Amino acid sequence: MTIAPQRVVTLHYVLSDEDGQVLDDSRARQAPLEYLHGHDNILAGLERALVGREAGAELSVTLMPAEAYGLRDEALVREVGRDAFPVPELSPGMRFQTPGDDGPEIVTVVEVRDDGVLIDTNHPLAGRTLRYRVEVLEVRDATRAELAKGHPLPPGTAAGDVEDKKMV
Repeated sequence: MTIAPQRVVTLHYVLSDEDGQVLDDSRARQAPLEYLHGHDNILAGLERALVGREAGAELSVTLMPAEAYGLRDEALVREVGRDAFPVPELSPGMRFQTPGDDGPEIVTVVEVRDDGVLIDTNHPLAGRTLRYRVEVLEVRDATRAELAKGHPLPPGTAAGDVEDKKMV
């Protein structure tokens, strides 16, 4: 079975930056990634590279910043009041999740000043070229429940799983 829309894909990956620094490794977490193809669950460029692949396929994919998390936008670095943070101690590099116009966004503390906090709301990987090494482990049809939810569900937890198995 090949990777196509409406299919659940299980894979291992190693994500590194343009300098070869490993940013994430699914094997190190002993947890492969499982996603529903065609439902914006992973980066579009990576999803395009996986189309038509089968279990056992291994590939390398390089995504330029515009294909990954976008270019850095210095307008997204700004000062906010100290009272915007729920913790008493702040230091550069700390990250917080906050509601944004398009859903939750990550805010990174750049500098703590006497009268405020300089923050960066760019995605932490914005402006970086990303390299993926991918091994496709499994490809299967999604259940109706998974299609309705827009993402894979744990085995046996989806109400639609029982119906799907009876119809086979």
